[in-house]
Amino acid sequence: MQDIALQSAVTAIDARRIAAAPELAIVIPTLNERDNLEPLVALLAEALPDVAWEVIFVDDDSTDGTADLARALAQRDLRVRCLQRIGRRGLASACIEGILASASPYVAVMDGDLQHDERLLGRMLERLRRGDFDLVVGSRYVADGAVGDGLSDRRARASHLATRLARLVCKAQIADPMSGFFMFRRDVFHAAVRRLSGEGFKILLDLLASSPQHLRVCEIPFEFRKRRYGESKLDVMVVWEYGMLLADKMIGHLVPVRFALFALIGGLGLFVHLAVLWTGLKLFSLSFLEAQAGAVVTAMTSNFFLNNFFTYRDKRLHRWQLVRGLVSFYAICSLGAVANVGLASYVFRIDQIWWLAGIAGVIVGSVWNYAISSVYTWRR
Repeated sequence: MQDIALQSAVTAIDARRIAAAPELAIVIPTLNERDNLEPLVALLAEALPDVAWEVIFVDDDSTDGTADLARALAQRDLRVRCLQRIGRRGLASACIEGILASASPYVAVMDGDLQHDERLLGRMLERLRRGDFDLVVGSRYVADGAVGDGLSDRRARASHLATRLARLVCKAQIADPMSGFFMFRRDVFHAAVRRLSGEGFKILLDLLASSPQHLRVCEIPFEFRKRRYGESKLDVMVVWEYGMLLADKMIGHLVPVRFALFALIGGLGLFVHLAVLWTGLKLFSLSFLEAQAGAVVTAMTSNFFLNNFFTYRDKRLHRWQLVRGLVSFYAICSLGAVANVGLASYVFRIDQIWWLAGIAGVIVGSVWNYAISSVYTWRR
């Protein structure tokens, strides 16, 4: 009898746990947002009193102890979770990992800087529950929406420009595709997840452009609030990542954007090579062999650092890894040069068309350098 009673008690506990499983997961990417965490959790609790929810803070290894505080909050509140990423950066990819780490049928994405109005979450969830929409967006650019004090004049102008550019790739008619505050059904995400770029900081635009189906979108106005604590993460490289996202959605089905950028930097390396070669021959009176050797090393070095900064920004090498990466890049490009010359010579012997042979050599050399360096130089 005791065993039966114990089993019944365990079953009752399990039933309560199942009943309390979160219906809504709120994914919040963070980077040095420690001071905002406790106020944000309190605001979520106040805004969603009748909803089973969880909040997942996806932290990109903040230096201010954001992840430590998130774990401390999780010890006191089972609705709080922390997903700390080491050696990886990027708002969009953080959101993707956070969404995949949850099992809730509805998912919201919002910033951790208190600029989004958490009071809208209940309305967003209700719209999705009714089944009339696939995606609900908190919009600054519909009637009654506003940027408020959340953006400076310069950032507001940049936001409007980015919004206009977003419509080049956005499949849905939406006023604010740059919003970072939205909610969707899980099946909508899973239908698009393997097509997502994961580039940059605008996961909503990535989702809208990657969805294989036409999404029914509802926009709810809200006023963008002023940041309370911490500093904005918007910088030149964030703008660069946004450009990479647009490029991926426009030409990514033809050629990988990372390869296109790698090839572009390789083209710039040709100009570096010629400039160093001319300088060595004309200004320093070096022999051709000496000048050529210096030009090759200089061009490979400049290509490596440009690729490390731009092409592989998400895998950027530092300290001793930078030295290891540079040495491996020298070796890979040297073999690529051998492949370039070998194939070009073979093609020229067959067709005697010099420009075709040259192009064939450049292509095989570029593909070799890109493929092998991706695996060995910028491996995670």
